[in-house]
Amino acid sequence: MLILTPIILLGFAFNLFFLGGTGLSAEPEKVEQFVKARIEIGEMMTDYFSGGRGYGGGRPSPDQMRDMREDINAKLRQLLGKHGLTLEEYTRESSGIFADNATVQDFLSQHPDLKKRYEALPFDRMGTGGRSGRGY
Repeated sequence: MLILTPIILLGFAFNLFFLGGTGLSAEPEKVEQFVKARIEIGEMMTDYFSGGRGYGGGRPSPDQMRDMREDINAKLRQLLGKHGLTLEEYTRESSGIFADNATVQDFLSQHPDLKKRYEALPFDRMGTGGRSGRGY
């Protein structure tokens, strides 16, 4: 037991020294990639639903919902492809990227044009994570 204690402490110190602070914030390139994608997704979805598709005041039928989902996913795949992302990758990683709010806000403060577009997004309907709200 006495021999294991220094080894454990050495391992802990090694992890703290080499990994401390490096895995906690998103890479700036990833933040830029995901923020730009999120802005375009939010703008696309706002435009998509602003046309007042209206289904006679009721809910769309299951077939209409399926068609809408397929249409949206096709548009998302095309848009994300411009950013070098897949829909699956964006879905998997975006919540982690956007959880690092300080890094996202730092990036946006350096890009006022993007910050203005980002802040105009309907986050009350979008959610704040990758799969919360409508998931974009």
